[in-house]
Amino acid sequence: MREKLNDNPMAQVALVGVLLVLAAVFLLGKMGGGAEEEEGGESVAANAAVAAVETELEAGSEPAPLPAPGSGPGAPPPPPRPVVAAYEAGETVAVLFVSNGGIDDRLVKQAVGRLDAMGDVATFVVPTRQLARYVSIAQGVDLNRVPALVVIRPKDLSKGYDSASVHYGFQSAESVIQAVVDARYRGGTLAYHP
Repeated sequence: MREKLNDNPMAQVALVGVLLVLAAVFLLGKMGGGAEEEEGGESVAANAAVAAVETELEAGSEPAPLPAPGSGPGAPPPPPRPVVAAYEAGETVAVLFVSNGGIDDRLVKQAVGRLDAMGDVATFVVPTRQLARYVSIAQGVDLNRVPALVVIRPKDLSKGYDSASVHYGFQSAESVIQAVVDARYRGGTLAYHP
């Protein structure tokens, strides 16, 4: 067949024509109606959801509350009970994610040990093999390397803005304590304008 194609210029032209037609159909099919259909479906669903909320508000009823974290389908599990209990008690929660065997991990563990002298601070040292139990915290701060110190603001201060901060790499005892002090800050904040 290859010899016939090489020897016959009409067969070559026909093959190129067929390939061009197939490419055009493929490209136009991808560009054409597929995206419009998807957008149309999403906009219909979004309009229906907005209309349902507006109807509830016009009727004088409050919209249904959002589900609790970790309770929806596909949601990460909630943090372990001691972490949740410390947060609910109004403590500042410090979670240190470490890899066993790292020099900087060992030094940061020692620095976090100084938090025991502060009041109302719950500290948790989590080796990476137990990270799955703390996945809701790790996802919340977009954890991407260890050692990482995650400081969660007390419950009564966590209104209206980020309730946790993450600090990567080596941390001295002073910087660990400062992270907790920053998390407990009660004053106002100013917008940054470059």
